[in-house]
Amino acid sequence: MKLNLGCGGDKRPGWINVDKYPEFAPDQVADLEALPWPWPDDSVDEVMLRHVLEHLGRTPELYLGIIKELWRVCRDGAQITIVVPHPRHDSYLNDPTHVRPIMPAGLELFSQAKNREWREKGIANSALGLALGVDFAIDRVDMRPDDLWARRVSSGQITTAQLAEAARQFNNVISEITIRWRAIKKRS
Repeated sequence: MKLNLGCGGDKRPGWINVDKYPEFAPDQVADLEALPWPWPDDSVDEVMLRHVLEHLGRTPELYLGIIKELWRVCRDGAQITIVVPHPRHDSYLNDPTHVRPIMPAGLELFSQAKNREWREKGIANSALGLALGVDFAIDRVDMRPDDLWARRVSSGQITTAQLAEAARQFNNVISEITIRWRAIKKRS
């Protein structure tokens, strides 16, 4: 099963397109903040969360519940694609329905391998993967520069290293982040 969660008008063939608003005519109407989700354990091979996750989980407890549900419904190795606006871009800041910034480092908190590594090194990051009994790994992260910065890179005005440095210092450098996340269920 492939779930396109919070599909809005982006309905994908071959996917179960899910939204809480019937006006979008999804395949299935479901509120992702109403837990538990309506899908069985270990039933999902792929999940798309395109401009959705930043809208969910107004409280930490609800957000963590959503992450636990995502892990519960995913099979081992399920691929999750998360596309979000960069929290230091106006497209994130201007939308009053955005409740939570989503960044790769925040999603790493749900990796049990990272949790164990941090413990061994004495790093005080929240070991949420171990605490919640979930496990996800980041396979890939892509950052899409804002058009102005993309033009600067493509014209040779700046290098990709300079773009990365600017993204650490300034707003409106990166407009969108795509994170490929993988559910890990088999324990070695």
